Amino acid sequence: MLDILDKGGIILWIIIGLSILAAAIIIERLLFFKRIRIDEDKLFVRIKGALAKKHYDEALSICDSNVSPLTGLMKVGINHRDQPEIIQKEVLKDAARQEIPQLERFLTPLGTIAHISPLLGLLGTVTGNIKSFGILGGGTALGDPSVLAKGISEALITTAAGLIVSIPAVIFYNYLVKKVENILINMENQVNEMILLLKGTQQREEPLRPPRRAEPSAASRRVEANTVRRAEPPKKPHREEPAGERS
Repeated sequence: MLDILDKGGIILWIIIGLSILAAAIIIERLLFFKRIRIDEDKLFVRIKGALAKKHYDEALSICDSNVSPLTGLMKVGINHRDQPEIIQKEVLKDAARQEIPQLERFLTPLGTIAHISPLLGLLGTVTGNIKSFGILGGGTALGDPSVLAKGISEALITTAAGLIVSIPAVIFYNYLVKKVENILINMENQVNEMILLLKGTQQREEPLRPPRRAEPSAASRRVEANTVRRAEPPKKPHREEPAGERS
């Protein structure tokens, strides 16, 4: 084993260091997602039941007992339930943006390791071949074949090591990125449903008011007055009797 490390040269040690870092990131992320993994469907049913009964303290208690990015957003929505819907959405968007860095933590370094590991292996291959051809050009390989073999070994070992590190790093990187996307989509759907639920509870809390009777406009009042005048019978003109008839 030490002989292989010696043949691989400094580039192999760099690749080994990157492999340790990638393994640490993968383990940390898997433990993180396992810690926040909860049965979100059952949890959301419990929270919806509490909100439907207007038991807001109970809903907050459920969120506190199940720590996850989703419950964090739900707490924000419940605490801002008295705000208008547009303000609720803006507050929840800000809270969601604050959760994204926590979900994507260390994913950028992992992706970088996955991409540069085979390049480092290729670099080791190039440097190993340079050494080998340099030995051949100097004519010393005939006297000491082990020197030529060492250069070829360095070229092959670093290539294999770079691929060994890169392949699992790429697999876990894509897996973790997809997991983050699914969590964000689920969070958005659940939060939108919760906003509608809070809006419904607020509407039920408002007292029912009798409908206000609309006052007639000026035009309608004029039409009504004209109608009344036409409906009245015409008055008979008063006729004065002649003076002779009165006597």
